[in-house]
Amino acid sequence: QVQLVESGGGLVQAGGSLRLSCTASGIIFSIYAMGWYRQAPGKQRELVAKISVGGSTNYVDSVKGRFTISRVNAKNTVYLQMNSLKPEDTAVYYCNGDGPRFAGYWGQGTQVTVSS
Repeated sequence: QVQLVESGGGLVQAGGSLRLSCTASGIIFSIYAMGWYRQAPGKQRELVAKISVGGSTNYVDSVKGRFTISRVNAKNTVYLQMNSLKPEDTAVYYCNGDGPRFAGYWGQGTQVTVSS
């Protein structure tokens, strides 16, 4: 069964950077598009960034130019480099993939807290 383990979160001051990692197991990682999502307190989970099988990327407007998603298929890992962090980026960050194998599954996430 699919398993996704997120790491790399923490407490950082506004303007700082963090690099999140998500390692997958139980799947053939290279055949799935992958995304990073976040959920802030009292808000719905939102898709932040997505990377296709071929490496094409998409971002929500609020993070364009600040966040970069990448993947290393040999390591079954997707990354999210977050620069110029803002307090409104504070949330629990999750990764997930496209496809029925991921339906209803979410890992434990990693907390990102940005202080002003």
